[in-house]
Order: sequence, then structure tokens, then C-alpha cells
Amino acid sequence: MMHSTSSSRLVYSTDKGRVCPDCRQAIADCRCKATAAAPKGDGIVRISLDIKGRKGKGVTLVRGVPLAADALTALAKQLKANCGSGGTVKDGVIEIQGDHRDTVAAALQKQGMTVKRAGG
Repeated sequence: MMHSTSSSRLVYSTDKGRVCPDCRQAIADCRCKATAAAPKGDGIVRISLDIKGRKGKGVTLVRGVPLAADALTALAKQLKANCGSGGTVKDGVIEIQGDHRDTVAAALQKQGMTVKRAGG
């Protein structure tokens, strides 16, 4: 027997299809995505090279990009294509494999962002 409690999470409906568990709307009509705002920052994008904990392999880190999660993923894809390497987005930080600080800085400046090199 099904109990109707507030802790139940509807994830599929025969009327709407897949349903957002937070706002209980169809995924296409989800209000949660629209309310997710871009992170606040000082407006400066910082680019650095990180080697620690990566067995000597360098990774270019891009922090402080004032974009929402989906736009950040699209920017990461564009930067990876410009650099010709792989990468990912973790916790609002774009990681690109290899030392591509100059290429990334030029691409972001071309888009009108204020860029600083951080670290060594």
C-alpha cells in the first residue's frame, strides 16, 4: 500500500514524463533551473597551473568565471577544443589537461573577460 507522505519523491509521471523532484514539474518546464543564478565574484577570472596530487602532470585551472553551470560547461567545451586537450568542470572550476594558460587567457580575453594569471 502506497503512503502519501511529504518525503516521497515523484520522478516519473505518465502524464508529464520525467519530473523534477524539487518543483514537481516536467523536466522541460522545471522552475529550479531558471532560479539557479550565476555565482557572484569579483569579476576577475584567474588562471593557474596545478601539478600537486596529479603525479607530475600539469592541469590548467580556470576560476571565477561568472557563469551558470550549463554555460560554464559550454565554455569548458569551447576552451578544450581551442587547446586540443581534455578536461572537466568540478565545483565551478574548469580543469584543462596540460599547460594551456596563454591559450585560455587569450580566448577568455577575446570574449571580454578580465583575466589574471595566478600562481607561478
